[in-house]
Formats: sequence, C-alpha cells, structure tokens
Amino acid sequence: MQIEATPAPTEIFQTPAWVQDAIFYQIFPDRFAQSAIVPKPNNLEAWDAPPTIQGFKGGDLMGVVDHLDYLQDLGVNALYFCPVFQSTANHRYHTHDYYNVDPILGGNAALARLLREAHARGMRVVLDGVFNHASRGFFQFNHILENGGNSPYLDWFTVYQWPLRPYGPGNSKPGYWAWWDDPALPKFNTDTAAVREFLWDVAEHWVREGIDGWRLDVPNEINDDEFWREFRRRVKRANPDAYIVGEIWGDARRWLAGDQFDAVMNYLFTKACLGFFIGPRGIDRSAIAGTGLDPVESLSAEGFAQAIDHLLGMYPWTATLAQLNLLDSHDTARFLSIARNDTSALRLAYLFQMTFPGAPCIYYGDEIGMVGGKNVEDARRGFTWDRGTWDDDLHAYLKCCTALRHANPVLRRGDYTGLGGRNGLYVFVRHLDGDVAIVALNASDTDQQIEVDLPESIGAVSIDSAWSGPVPEVAGRTTRGWTIKARSGDVLLGRTMKRASGESDSNT
Repeated sequence: MQIEATPAPTEIFQTPAWVQDAIFYQIFPDRFAQSAIVPKPNNLEAWDAPPTIQGFKGGDLMGVVDHLDYLQDLGVNALYFCPVFQSTANHRYHTHDYYNVDPILGGNAALARLLREAHARGMRVVLDGVFNHASRGFFQFNHILENGGNSPYLDWFTVYQWPLRPYGPGNSKPGYWAWWDDPALPKFNTDTAAVREFLWDVAEHWVREGIDGWRLDVPNEINDDEFWREFRRRVKRANPDAYIVGEIWGDARRWLAGDQFDAVMNYLFTKACLGFFIGPRGIDRSAIAGTGLDPVESLSAEGFAQAIDHLLGMYPWTATLAQLNLLDSHDTARFLSIARNDTSALRLAYLFQMTFPGAPCIYYGDEIGMVGGKNVEDARRGFTWDRGTWDDDLHAYLKCCTALRHANPVLRRGDYTGLGGRNGLYVFVRHLDGDVAIVALNASDTDQQIEVDLPESIGAVSIDSAWSGPVPEVAGRTTRGWTIKARSGDVLLGRTMKRASGESDSNT
C-alpha cells in the first residue's frame, strides 16, 4: 500500500540545538581502525589492499575509541556511523539482528564503551538505521525460507511467487519484494502492525541505550508519512534531543515540515559545491555518471549564488540549521577523485562547508587526501594511518576551518545573506547579535581585489581578519581593497558599530 504525503500538523518545528554546534565525521566501521582488544576472525583482507565486495578488513568500534584523540584534534565533536548491527556484509546494510552489534566490531560492549568515551569528551554518536529492508539471515525472513507459507511471519514481508529464490539463479525474480530486486535485501512490509512496532522499538531502544540519533537509510522507500511521524514521536519520547536525519537525495520538503525528520543528508549542497568549486576546471564525469549525484551542472559564481539562494529558501530555518552538509559519502566517489585530485577545490569546499548554516560532515580520510572512484568499494578503502602518506597541508587547513567554526557562533547560528557572485567569486555574510562574518570564495584562477557592501540591516562594522592576514579598509558598511587569492577563500570577522558603542542590536 502506498500512502501519499498528507499535510503536516501546525506545531512549532524544533530541531536539536546541539546539531548547530556539531562537526560530524562519517565512519565506515570496517575500514577506519582496528583495535587489538577486539578478537579478529581469520581470513581478513590486508588493510592496505584494494577492498572487495565481500572482503572484511576487521575495523572495529574499539579502534574508533583508540583514535578519539585524533578526531577531537581535527575539530570533530559528532560521529556518524554506517551500520554497526550484526550482518554478513562488510557494509552491514544487510541486518541480521537489530538488537546486537556485530561481533567483528566488538559487540554491544564495544558500542557501550564507545558511547561512554565519546560522551565524556562531549562528542555525539549517530547510528545508521536500516528500516526499509532486512537480510536473508534476519530471523523472521529465514523463518519464511524454512517454513514457506506456514510461517507465522509471512506478513512481515511480501511474497508474490513460490518457490522463493533467495540465491538466484541468475537474473530470476526472488519471489518477494526486495530492495531494487536484490534478493539479499527483502523489504519489510510496514503495513503489518507487528513490523511497525518492531522497527519503532528498535529505534527507541538504542536511543535509550545512549545513542544521540539516527541517520535513516532510504527512508523515502517507506512511503508512509504516518510511519515516520510515529517514529519521530517514539524517538523524541526517548530523548527530545535525539537527531533524526534522512537519506534524501533531492527535494526533502515533504519530510522537513516539522513532523518527521529534523534534517536530511544535504546532497543538494554537495552538488552545488561540486558544480562551483570543481565544475569550471573539469569534473571527472566518469566518477559521477549513473550515481545519485548525476547530473552535476558546472556552475559560474552567478549560478552558484542562485543555487544556494534556492537551497536556503527550501526549508524552515530550524531545519536548515540542522542539515547534514556533506561533500561526499560512502555512496559516492570521493570529492578529490571527482575533482581530479585538485586540492584547491576541496579547500574551497571545506571553507564554505565550515561557514555555511547546518552541520558539516567529513567523510573519513578526506582530510588526509584519500581518493576513491565511483565504484563504492574503491571509495571505502582502509584509512591510511601511515602519516607519511598524508596530505599534511590539507589536514592542517581543515583544522583551521573547524577551529574557525567552533570559535565563532555567528558561523553556526547567524543569519545568512548572499551578496552575489561574479567572475568566479562568491561572497556572503553571516550576522548574529552584532557579530558579523564576511566570507569570500574565489574559484577563479586569478587574484581578485573586491569591494563589499554590507546590507543596510547590518549597518557599519569594525572588522579584523580571521586568518591574521591584511585587513582591508572599512568605511561604514563598505570594505575596500580586499584581495582574495586565486583558488582560495578568506574570512573577515567583525562587530556592528552600534553594538560596539553600547546600543542594542538584535539578530533579525
């Protein structure tokens, strides 16, 4: 049964305030780090070998605990994990048991330890919730495989043809609804009351165990607004501050009306960044062809300004401040590979990401220059812990950007005004209670000297450089003689003059 979207209730839309201060780091658990504490099975792939579809490298949650110092030093204060529950797939989207962490990852004890250690550092932990489909090994589905039409769990899934073909042969239909007809991923029948209760209970259970939220895998494929409304009610009942972020690749207004998700993975942001910071210099089209990112339009500064203005106008401001703003993920080629290893494009994108409304999300290893193509296995390589292979300049630059965001609430909560774009240059301003940040991004190949006129609503300002660089001349609301180097960005920080003289100034 397909249930169409219905109007949302007229309640006030609130999202977790902590997300506005978060810088996320996405971890693919099998590939980030190993710990000697967690016993390892035999027959693991070599860590540095090219990953394969069915190969395991043996990363675990205690390996993450061992590297929390590294993540904290990077400026990360929130972790988003690809699935951690028991599964026979290295990516663990084939869930066998929703109440137990995979033993290769260290089991429930490792997750409990990770939560304690992360929370002690003020770091949040968000898990991946795969609620659209299970796996062939999921108990209730396996019960059907063993007992056929006699199974009391028959209505947990949708069988349309006997015999079932969970392992083929060839391109034959599996006989049951499966995610994209993949027989390994039988789809839940969420019209069945027992299934709904099971999934809601899983969601509530782990929030009560201490996780800080859920990233929802393909939630649009549970085409039932009331399912997600009740999901929100259950999760927020367990913890009103829990974060609910959905994997929606396009227009997400249906789910961001205040009654379902707090935010989505902001792939529209991703595409705009690819189009502007890389586009004019040549996107590697082979890295995005046929993927969820395709098509990516090459954007001029004017086109980028229009795309960002449109994006900022799509959702309630509370949702915009909670969006998960990413440059790439486990489902895409890495940003550097799409950029043909142009690190200037990634540096520009990092500065924009760290000064834009919403929560930035760093995909593990991007910060040290890891690459990986359209083949998702290639984009899920083992993290390179040999520091001799790192791009130290890129790593240091990202640390400067994360520190800038943490140090300035205006970059996390301030109003946003785009000042337009031309000649490869885009400028915007953030404003919060008298604090002002002016950000200029020069994606062109030439240095540019610019003059910036701030909106009248902000008024005259006094400014300084965020990077300890030269400070341009300021006359009232106008900055003159500000030089932005080619393929780089700059930030000015300041205060409104009337605020500095003791008069009140509120954020409009």
